[in-house]
Amino acid sequence: MKAIILVGGFGTRLRPLTLSVPKPLVDFANKPMILHQIEALKEAGVTEVILAVAYQPSVMVKFLDEYQKKLDIKITCSQEETPMGTAGPLALARHLLDDGSGEPFFMLNADVICEYPLKEAYAFHKSHGGEGTILVTKVSEPSKYGVVVFDEDDEGKVDRFVEKPKEFVGNKINAGLYVLSPSVLDRIEMRPTSIEKEVFPAIAAEKKLHAMVLPGYWMDVGQPRDYLVGLNLYLNGLKEKKPEALAEGENIQGHVIIHETASIGEGCVIGPNVCIGRGCKVEDGVLLKNCMVFPGVTVKKHACVTGSIIGWSSVIGQWSRLENMCVFGEDVQCKDEVYVNGAVVLPHKEVKSNVQTPQIII
Repeated sequence: MKAIILVGGFGTRLRPLTLSVPKPLVDFANKPMILHQIEALKEAGVTEVILAVAYQPSVMVKFLDEYQKKLDIKITCSQEETPMGTAGPLALARHLLDDGSGEPFFMLNADVICEYPLKEAYAFHKSHGGEGTILVTKVSEPSKYGVVVFDEDDEGKVDRFVEKPKEFVGNKINAGLYVLSPSVLDRIEMRPTSIEKEVFPAIAAEKKLHAMVLPGYWMDVGQPRDYLVGLNLYLNGLKEKKPEALAEGENIQGHVIIHETASIGEGCVIGPNVCIGRGCKVEDGVLLKNCMVFPGVTVKKHACVTGSIIGWSSVIGQWSRLENMCVFGEDVQCKDEVYVNGAVVLPHKEVKSNVQTPQIII
């Protein structure tokens, strides 16, 4: 069984983190984002994963070499010389996806975090006999999204798509995970193409597209605020499915992951919704809440970090306070006793004085 993951381009929404590594290799809950998906695909029986890459292919290839050995799964790159949209990559990788067996394949957007019910989606696809299966997720404000209108009583048969509806037509949106039969490839030309706007409506018009409602949580983590929401959802999911992965102790509040190589000082308050990466050093009296602390970070005594993302090998000075969606790139040095409000700081920069209002520090 095969799968293709749309790795995408420059990851501009998640800068400055993507100035150091391609977006799929940005840490999420102490492993590269894309590794969550590859592990789920492996568990579902996939033997080959194709990454549709448009940015820093050499970095991705190095990643492939490491993880295909660790996971015992074949990982190959399909490189886009120019951006090909969300369907064009399928045409580029057709020779890899269609081996003549007629077996369906998975297609995933790299930004999506969920519980990945891929075995169930595959079984559903085989049962209805159509050309495509879209996984959809329920949202509270469908007017912000493109809504998938389908008949839940008729094998989830998709009727139409409505972009940002002004009147209520449904509350299920495309979750960015699909099961597709190889015949779908015949519908895609070798050009920049949108699978959502060009290919899926054509399949739906022939009554060959079906929707399956995604159980559990879902989030597109392609921008910082959504990244932290996704981390919260992921940690909640761990509590239900794998509670032993969560940290415990008097200084832990709510759901927290701490890498086994990280050190935590005395008198700290960690959580809720915190992930601390490999080799981090958190000194005495630190407060961390609703934040992601990337590998190699040092948080000095009595610092306070809330609602923020701290990039690799950064240093947070003692008695400093970061809040309101600060995003530090790699190797940012924040001096002692500094207040930082919503700053986006590029890699290898210093924060020497208070930042009272949200801004970009370059």
